[in-house]
Amino acid sequence: MRADRLLSLVLLLQSRGRQTAAQLAAEAGVSLRTIYRDMQALGAAGIPVYADATGYALVDGYRTQLTGLTAAEARGLVLTGLPGVAADLGLAEAVAAAQLKLSAALPPALRERADRMRQRFHLDAPGWYEDGDSCDQLAAVADAVWRQQALRIAYDGWTALAEHRLEPYGLVLKAGKWYLVAHGDRGVRTFRVGQIRELSVLPETFAWPDGFDLVAHWHAHIADFRARLYGGEALVRLAPQALERLPHLLGRAVADAAAAGEVQADGWILARVPIESDSHAETQFLRLGAQAQILAPASLRDRIAATVAELSDMYTAPQPGGGRR
Repeated sequence: MRADRLLSLVLLLQSRGRQTAAQLAAEAGVSLRTIYRDMQALGAAGIPVYADATGYALVDGYRTQLTGLTAAEARGLVLTGLPGVAADLGLAEAVAAAQLKLSAALPPALRERADRMRQRFHLDAPGWYEDGDSCDQLAAVADAVWRQQALRIAYDGWTALAEHRLEPYGLVLKAGKWYLVAHGDRGVRTFRVGQIRELSVLPETFAWPDGFDLVAHWHAHIADFRARLYGGEALVRLAPQALERLPHLLGRAVADAAAAGEVQADGWILARVPIESDSHAETQFLRLGAQAQILAPASLRDRIAATVAELSDMYTAPQPGGGRR
């Protein structure tokens, strides 16, 4: 709407100072001709905006008080430092507008500090080797969370696609992945948003549970997950150069246990480290190659030995259409 655009232009000039017509047009997403008309309209409305060879500016000392936030902008305030997250949730425009209004409301000294923070600090949530979730359903889930509307989803679980009716309590972004905390027929559970295959918003709403705290619930969920994560233990010999790779390849718990191990005469470390299962541990320890030797349990040692033997056969057998390489 033009009225919104005119207000945004005033706030831009108030928060950033002199701007060229091209800069204003880029910010507003309109043509230069539209900016020229808008500047004339602002002047006719009594806004003390003037133009010279360097661009448009407001008369020194002028400040508008039209900085009230809309409901969507207020929702987006918590995400003003996370533009990528705001875009995922469908709040990019609202967050940008809220940032502009907040900047315009600040005195010059504080505005300069806020601008410097935006210039010099950036949060990138996903890990190094992935870009995070691509969630087609995220915006719809976020809207249902906000409106306290029930959902019906088809969820791709461990074994099969399952249907759930959920009361969505909140969303959590963890390591670039979005998780929905919701109440269903089995109590409050956590669902990976990227695994929701189908979603419909139901007409009924639900009451927010008394005493529920999303942050406290999530911390308890993580603590329980970590407590259940390691159900076994392995006795392993590790080459010294493997120690610095452990946090990245096997996790901090394994790295800490290895660091507390016994250094043997050949410099290798003998340690008991936690494992999830034989199948998971096999995959993890094979990543260390010849820098790790499993001594126990025998079941894990046998699995790794069988895999190594299979790999050896694969790489020593004649290649199809040629000899060995």
